[in-house]
Amino acid sequence: MAKCKVSGKRPQHGNNRPWSRKATRRIWQPNVQQFLVFVPELGKNVRLRISARSMRSIARIGLKEYLRKQGLTLQDVL
Repeated sequence: MAKCKVSGKRPQHGNNRPWSRKATRRIWQPNVQQFLVFVPELGKNVRLRISARSMRSIARIGLKEYLRKQGLTLQDVL
């Protein structure tokens, strides 16, 4: 199952709705990628499975600050 370790994004369930309005079940998967990030506290690179949205936020403000805003610690995502 695709799940982002940082933001907690999970697959969403719903219906496809074509022109005839016949509902068929489907699943929307989050865009989860493997992301290599350097953690200064550990002194090494860590590979995380995170969503593309989280990846952009971490690149912009840094891993430590992003985890603080999400209410997580480094140990929660490792």
